[in-house]
Amino acid sequence: MTDRPEIVFAPLGADLERMSVVLAGRDVALGKRAKELDSDTGGAVLRAVEAADFKGKKKSTAELLAPPQIAASRLLVFGIGKLADLKEKDWVTLGGALAGAISARKAKAASLIAEVTGDSDTKAEMIAALLAFGAALRLYQFSKYQTKKKNNEGDTDPDVLEKLVIHCANPEKARAAFAHFEAVANGVVIARDLVNEPANVLGPVEFAERARELENVGLEVEILDAEQIADLKMGALLAVAQGSIRPARVAIMQWHGAKSKRVKPLAFIGKGVVFDTGGISIKPSSGMEDMKGDMGGAACVVGLMHALAERKANVNAVGIIGLVENMPSGSATRPGDIVTSYSGQTVEVLNTDAEGRLVLGDLISYAQDHFKPRLIIDLATLTGAIMVALGKEYAGLFANDDKLANELLDASSITGEKVWRMPLDKAYDKMIESKNADIKNLGGRWAGACTAAAFIQSFVKDTPWAHIDLAGTAMDAPKSDINPSWGSGWGVRLLDRFVAEKYEK
Repeated sequence: MTDRPEIVFAPLGADLERMSVVLAGRDVALGKRAKELDSDTGGAVLRAVEAADFKGKKKSTAELLAPPQIAASRLLVFGIGKLADLKEKDWVTLGGALAGAISARKAKAASLIAEVTGDSDTKAEMIAALLAFGAALRLYQFSKYQTKKKNNEGDTDPDVLEKLVIHCANPEKARAAFAHFEAVANGVVIARDLVNEPANVLGPVEFAERARELENVGLEVEILDAEQIADLKMGALLAVAQGSIRPARVAIMQWHGAKSKRVKPLAFIGKGVVFDTGGISIKPSSGMEDMKGDMGGAACVVGLMHALAERKANVNAVGIIGLVENMPSGSATRPGDIVTSYSGQTVEVLNTDAEGRLVLGDLISYAQDHFKPRLIIDLATLTGAIMVALGKEYAGLFANDDKLANELLDASSITGEKVWRMPLDKAYDKMIESKNADIKNLGGRWAGACTAAAFIQSFVKDTPWAHIDLAGTAMDAPKSDINPSWGSGWGVRLLDRFVAEKYEK
């Protein structure tokens, strides 16, 4: 896992690191500890705030260098805006923005005095935990291949933050509250690392071995090799893989955390195309390098399963990912080929670049037969059409069940990982009817994301199901206060909250 700074919790009165941050609300509302520091410095804090015309607006700053009479040689006053307006996702975002401000000043260690004054719906220890969560997400780096940035000892960037101390009223309670978020942050980091890895390093076999490492946190992991996949007659998945010299894998990760093992699991299915050339229907060369990220759905599932296990979630869950490489070669699937899926349905492959839905169809059928899940959620960087519709701010949500859709929308509103519900309609089903097989993998020019969802739905029986098309959010998404990375790890926070809010109570 990518190294991140150590985050620790300490009492408000503990010694400060040389780089320290205090919070200020609207109209420079300072906490008790910040007022003490102002007194200790002979009023230097408030003088600096006044000189900078600082009003406490969200993410605004005022800075003191070498303030007298205190241990900190650099003191940053950070605005949080109107306290009563701040929700959970706002505190997380502020934690990321704070971490960014600290990192920009090249401190190796820093103190954050997580104390606010005024009325808030969020408890003090939870504020500290959420700020730490945002900082953990922001301080991610993927620099393992940047050898020129390493010093003589082999360490990367000597000015990078190594330790963040969160000072708060009750460090023990804050640390306990952070444990859940830390597990989620670790899951996000795993997902980001997977998406950021180049495809020559992370093929189907290597990805499967990364999934196997989750045994270390208590997951039961089974890896199906190409021969086993063939024995299961997953003809649609193998049709995607057959053009590559690198063999397919399916990874099955189980977490048995519910009090009763008889409780049916939640099933999370991920598209894991480790590189997508488009196959015989080859993509344009411009931007093809980004297709190393076409396994963002599988990466999310691995990160989520890690988070559930690390925090010992009170739920039974299974994550299944199909790992393939879509390459053109003499053995590749041709446009016009007809393949037989695990379900027995035949599929006419009109375009080999509409490949992720083939992988998902077989996995969904397998999950229903072998695990009888309470619900299924699949995730895939599936279509460019969803980005035409929603840009890179929202993932597309399709569901055959209103309750499931609303539960995901609720989790989206809490976490800020945004989804927008898209339509499923019988008209889209007709668009994937084939003259030569049961269905075809392409519905034509219009409503590409909707016809892709309709294709996947044809493999769903009577199980509540949702499909999340995260083509715009899993890779090369807009940078934010909590995501500095090309691979965003999108979906781990959303689905962890979905599980925690709706299926652990």
